[in-house]
Amino acid sequence: MILEIIVLAMIAAFLGLRLYSVLGQRAEHEEESIPTRFDPSEQKPKAVAPAQDQSAPQAVQQLEQMPDVIPAVERGVREIAAADRRFDITGFLEGAKAAYGMVLEAFWNADRETLKELCDSDVYESFDAAITAREEAGETLANSLIRIEEAVIDSASLDGTMARVGVRFVADIAAVTRDKDGAVIAGSLDDAVESRDIWTFMRDVNSDGPNWILDETDEG
Repeated sequence: MILEIIVLAMIAAFLGLRLYSVLGQRAEHEEESIPTRFDPSEQKPKAVAPAQDQSAPQAVQQLEQMPDVIPAVERGVREIAAADRRFDITGFLEGAKAAYGMVLEAFWNADRETLKELCDSDVYESFDAAITAREEAGETLANSLIRIEEAVIDSASLDGTMARVGVRFVADIAAVTRDKDGAVIAGSLDDAVESRDIWTFMRDVNSDGPNWILDETDEG
């Protein structure tokens, strides 16, 4: 009888130690903070480059992800971003591509009103002179922008509060010129021609409006 009591006591002690061990380990884990599902620290991959400084302007963060950026462009983008934290490279380039298509369409269709809205006075006057010469000759254009193959920042600068960003466009354009009788005198809609241009857009960083206007056009 005494032996049985001793054995039962030993078993109880053993089970008690096991239970304490399990509960103790569980309690230790429960005391640790449990990260939430969207904890940014849990989303970061291990053994990679240091995280970006989230206090930096968005354009600077984007710039650091772009390969082969020349120093002059990097310096200009950083200056613009410092003056206007809303500056967004991705958004700017999407807007530049849209403006490229709109300006070309307006020029081809002799839409002076749209050109006035999108261009500064010097660029508008150049477009207007070309449209006037075309009208006096009785010629019309039946051009089409097939695709934009490339749109990258070629230059960037900040002069006072005026930001200027040049974009190099590589595009395929089908061009046809017709005379006053409608006969084709140049070009073909069947063969697209590669066009390379550098367009510079400008904007006052102190302006409440987000719009950039076309400040200069050059062949690329």
